[in-house]
Amino acid sequence: MHNGTSAIVVDPGDASPIQAKLAELNLKLEAILVTHHHADHVGGVDALRDTTGAQVYGPAFEVIPEPVQRVSAGETVSVLGIEFEVLEVPGHTSGHIAYFHKGSALHPSPLLFCGDTLFSGGCGRLFEGTPAQMLTSLTSLSKLPEETIVCCAHEYTLSNLKFAMAVDGANADLIAYEAHCQSLRQAGTPTIPSRIGIEKKINPFLRSHTAGVTASVQQFNPSAHSATDIFAALREWKNNF
Repeated sequence: MHNGTSAIVVDPGDASPIQAKLAELNLKLEAILVTHHHADHVGGVDALRDTTGAQVYGPAFEVIPEPVQRVSAGETVSVLGIEFEVLEVPGHTSGHIAYFHKGSALHPSPLLFCGDTLFSGGCGRLFEGTPAQMLTSLTSLSKLPEETIVCCAHEYTLSNLKFAMAVDGANADLIAYEAHCQSLRQAGTPTIPSRIGIEKKINPFLRSHTAGVTASVQQFNPSAHSATDIFAALREWKNNF
């Protein structure tokens, strides 16, 4: 993200392509936003900080490369004249955070950098957190404005939608979105970013409370009854899909 002269980068796993793009566009790197500690999200932090002097912001409760300004829920990060609210979204990791901009004159659309918590059509694996934590995190993200642009860290869309169709195949919105994403990829166009409003219609991990998804999950695991059990079984189903 940049304003023509300065830039921010989120979760840089590798410094080289970012350095190349900064040079190509003649941009100064002002800040690095980190959502969680995994190597594919922090691998480029040291090199970028050391070569540009950029300020690094990261989760208060995870081990990431120092020096870093640690932030937690309710705090704000101001970069490029834009304010991001820090959201705690544990599940993928225990201290995972996200950055949310509600919209402003400089960037009118709400904007979410959510790392590996929410993907288009899916969500992150539970490496450290619990199903209850991830369900709570995703529920909180689903309450953001529907026009919020969802900038997730990976494009797993087609594989996620293949699973979503197995779970929620009668969903007309999902059928249409899957066809749309297939045509985007055939044209060489990315399927991300997405939007919260889209994900609420097609993402089974935001729809685990619906009758159709619940019925499918209970066929996979008949012992799942509570909201948390349904979500946990859904995630387990995806893990082995």
